[in-house]
Amino acid sequence: MNQTCPECEGTVQLAEPVRLSEIAQCSECSAELEVVNLDPVSLAPAPEIEEDWGE
Repeated sequence: MNQTCPECEGTVQLAEPVRLSEIAQCSECSAELEVVNLDPVSLAPAPEIEEDWGE
């Protein structure tokens, strides 16, 4: 299944079956994207992992 990258409007290929919270990478801009909705399938920039520095 192909979707459009919300960052660069390039094509992102998703393996089927598509799963909620699945992470995909845009082949054009290398953005990491998360599946945020299944009906219809939509992508958003994936949250970045933040350091907590032991707090």
